[in-house]
Amino acid sequence: MPRDTRNRHAAIRLPDLRIDSCNLPLRDPDGDGFLGDRASQTAFRRFLDARRRHHFTGRRDPFGRTATHAISKSEIDLVLVGGDADAAHLVHAAVEDHAHQLAGVVRGFLATDDWHGVRRIVIGGGFPGSRVGALSVRRAARLLKLARSGVDLSLLRHDGDDAGLLGWVPLAPAATHRHDAFLAVDIGGTNIRCGIVAPRFDQREDGSRARVLERSQWRHATESPDREDAVTRMAAMLNGLIAHARTLGLRLAPFVGIACPGQIHVDGRILHGAQNLPGDWEAEHFRLADVLQQRLDRIGTRAPLVLLHNDAVVQGLSERPRMASVERWGVLTIGTGLGNASYTNRRA
Repeated sequence: MPRDTRNRHAAIRLPDLRIDSCNLPLRDPDGDGFLGDRASQTAFRRFLDARRRHHFTGRRDPFGRTATHAISKSEIDLVLVGGDADAAHLVHAAVEDHAHQLAGVVRGFLATDDWHGVRRIVIGGGFPGSRVGALSVRRAARLLKLARSGVDLSLLRHDGDDAGLLGWVPLAPAATHRHDAFLAVDIGGTNIRCGIVAPRFDQREDGSRARVLERSQWRHATESPDREDAVTRMAAMLNGLIAHARTLGLRLAPFVGIACPGQIHVDGRILHGAQNLPGDWEAEHFRLADVLQQRLDRIGTRAPLVLLHNDAVVQGLSERPRMASVERWGVLTIGTGLGNASYTNRRA
């Protein structure tokens, strides 16, 4: 059995699972960008905008003069449950466009060595949490089935806000299992979420009963902080949760798991992919774990261990109990961009 590396940044070997790849930068063979950009949330809005410009002009447009990027996801979702018929037609057409692109992106990943043999893919991120996003994923799954691709697509089972925290249950070092809960963080380009995670291994050994007991969230995108401000705010959120855990009488493990965008080096540096975070998180001498640890309160008598991993990897691992019956599986997270990771289940 491979060595367990859960006590390191960007661990790739767990007792019965291997993380094969993450953050693969597949180039678009027909363009200058990345393949995943074809199926991002931004891409869906491009499809919707193109449909608007092709079919409607001026006041005939059911969305009026509102720019496509300014239409909220909730407004688009409402169109599908009793809105204007022309607007509903537009949205369904854009969903069909996006679903075909998503199916193509999936086939592109399956053609790589890192994704060879993947049989199930869970789709996470912010976009599938909307009605139109879920509809696109289901349509893409149908297209792949009709094409006999041999892969099944499914939506993230957990709430998207919780998945980036719950994925630390299989990643957390074995020493955390002696405690009731630990702390986890999910850093995104819009929000930073911190939570108290209870693995509840006493109820199910596979971690499928894990729960987020308490969560705090900061929408940093509306405040445009620099990196120093963001780290200070994150530490304050975590220290508040440490105090709250004491109030609840929880035996909190001295551990914090942080999910963030980009490629994470084993020394804790964020090598690339963090361009949407506030400030320069890819600076050569910046180590988020070290800087944050210095600002955290002790848990019991110990300073907490802080570890980083890629956010798509962590979100995908929240679905690990559901993927136990297949050898190879993956995750695609659809947001402003498209995150990705693939895994192999190892059996003793």
